[in-house]
Parts: sequence; structure tokens; C-alpha cells
Amino acid sequence: MADSTDTDIDAAIALGDKLSLNEPKAASARYDQPTGRIVVELASGSAFAFPARLGQGLEAATDEELARVDIQGAGYGLHWEALDVDLSIPGLAAGIFGTRAHMARLAGRGASAAKAAAARANGAKGGRPPKTKTA
Repeated sequence: MADSTDTDIDAAIALGDKLSLNEPKAASARYDQPTGRIVVELASGSAFAFPARLGQGLEAATDEELARVDIQGAGYGLHWEALDVDLSIPGLAAGIFGTRAHMARLAGRGASAAKAAAARANGAKGGRPPKTKTA
């Protein structure tokens, strides 16, 4: 493998700096109690907010616990020490509030006209079939 020169290293650092300008990094974060949202201001000057209790591990947190949010990882993460919860800024900005299983549970909670109609149709057929045992 070829040795990296100082020029190569400097070029890689410059590229990393350039790319990081386009990535969401938190400059500040706070819990807004009246709305129940975490408000994140980004280094770019943009901001976004999300319902605090959608975040995995934050569902049952008190307002006081939610207010103790820290920014970590050079602005790439939010951390709640008392709750041992970490959420990524790029993930939150993309609407990802936890693991795949957590997101599936959130999606399953939603009620819609289509979901209600499917439940009624299934009920008209006698409901959910019993589980069968496999050997």
C-alpha cells in the first residue's frame, strides 16, 4: 500500500470539511415544554423540531428529564444522560426516531380509514385465525 503524503492527508481533511458543511450538525438543542417538542438549531442556521416522546427511550420521560438534553459527537448526536438515550441528528432530520423495530411500533400505532376498513373486513370473516403449531 502506498504511503500517504502530507498533501494527500491535507486533501482528505479539506474534503471532509467541505462534506461536513452539507450534513446536519446541532448547534443547540432544547426541550420546549408547551409544545412537547425538542427544538434543534443546526450549525447551518436552520432548525427543526420533533415531538419529544416519539424518540426511542423518551416515551415515558418527564419534562425535567427531557430538558436535560446535551449535544455530543461534534453536533451529530443528542444525549440524555439520566435516560441513557442517544439519538442522531441526521436520523432525526430524516424522521428516524429510533431503531427499525421502534419505528415499526410507531407506524403500527397509527389509525387510518384503510386500517379500520381492513379490521372490519377481517372481523366479518371471523376475525384473526388461530395460530397453528408447527413441529
